Amino acid sequence: MRPAGSQDVRQPVLRDPEAATEQPMAGRRVKIDLVDRLAPRIPEPTAQALVAGVCAILAVLARGAVDTVFPGAGPFALTLPFVLFATLFGRWGAGVGVMCFTALYAWYFVLPIRQSFAFNDPTDGPRVFVNVFSGFLVVALAEYFRRVVRRALMERNAIAEERRLLLLELDHRVKNNFAMVNAMLRIEMRKASEAAIPALKAIHSRVDSIARAHEALYREEGRIGEVPMRPYLTTLCASLQSAYLQGQHRLTADIADVSLPRDNAVEIGLLVNELCINAAKHAFPDRSDGKIHVSLAATEETLTVSVADDGIGIPDQPAREGSQGHGLIHALAQKAGGALERVPVETGTKFELVISRA
Repeated sequence: MRPAGSQDVRQPVLRDPEAATEQPMAGRRVKIDLVDRLAPRIPEPTAQALVAGVCAILAVLARGAVDTVFPGAGPFALTLPFVLFATLFGRWGAGVGVMCFTALYAWYFVLPIRQSFAFNDPTDGPRVFVNVFSGFLVVALAEYFRRVVRRALMERNAIAEERRLLLLELDHRVKNNFAMVNAMLRIEMRKASEAAIPALKAIHSRVDSIARAHEALYREEGRIGEVPMRPYLTTLCASLQSAYLQGQHRLTADIADVSLPRDNAVEIGLLVNELCINAAKHAFPDRSDGKIHVSLAATEETLTVSVADDGIGIPDQPAREGSQGHGLIHALAQKAGGALERVPVETGTKFELVISRA
């Protein structure tokens, strides 16, 4: 019996190469030949005939260009490249069509006697046979190679699809676990004493920050293992606004459109969480309005995270930074790969963390 609420994960079925023209992989559709690209607008036989016609015309033009410089040289030399191209990109039907047309063209217009199927030399007959046989052999080998490549692509796509489904299942289960932890914390907050509520609320906020990083981790396909920071921190700031800031207090965010590895994103998210909570608690003791601003700026060399407020500032730094979360804040900054510094500003307080991207 499967757990309630879990998603059904099915093994992807690998279909026959000619029965399926495409499969999703990482948000894209993979099409490996021109017949696929023309379907379903053009039926498969028509598409193969179209590819064969284009390749045959190109072969005739190439033959004419060569004949202007070296008349009659290598009558069948330019046949094989176009046969190969037609087979690889238009399947075996297109290759056979190009082979037949170009062989007849070279026989009739290039070989002596021109504009005739008669042979001028006794060796012309065997030469035509050998060249035509070689052309059909190229068609067979190219079609075999095309099918092998197509099968390999479909197997890779099937594995990618299975991985995507498993990640969705994992995402669903982990989100349920985070929701359960948050629900338990809310229950405990309703039963706890006034002295214990701030600590439980802080824990709830930290769990919520990690949960939002996890949610952002799977938000964009093709970016497995990385968290897009703009939606993550913007959503986190909105949650902090509703939980800690009342009245005219505002929390704004200006976040660069970058993605970071999961662990770095979680550390930055927790750091922003702690700094915003600290500012909400201490920056506006006697004011009904105030502003906290979170920013993440990115260059090729560095990431700069800053949290600033327009509150009372820190007249007595040890008293303000001696809070219970001070050690956690600096530990998170070090783990993220930088050192947290207080930047002098005219009004309020600003903390800044610079992380090297090298």
